[in-house]
Amino acid sequence: MELEIFEIISHGGDARGFAYEALKAARQNEMKKADELLVKAQEELDLAHNTQTKLIQAELNGEDLKMSLLMVHAQDQLMTAISEKNLIEQMVEMLKIIHSK
Repeated sequence: MELEIFEIISHGGDARGFAYEALKAARQNEMKKADELLVKAQEELDLAHNTQTKLIQAELNGEDLKMSLLMVHAQDQLMTAISEKNLIEQMVEMLKIIHSK
């Protein structure tokens, strides 16, 4: 189970990194690059979410998954990455409007 927890943390962190790189690219009016980075961020979130779903299904199937501080941390990292990526997507859209004027 620890491997899956670390996968969630790792993919969530990579997603956040790509999202912030996308924001930086958008500030520099590199919109194609920003869009590509947001796609990469979503791909990382999908990987993390798939791992999370696997753990949830295991628990629903009767496996005893012990809740740990590390698991809580992984969930926190994933939720934060999702929220930040969603917000950055909106910021990139605003920057597209600003740069088009």
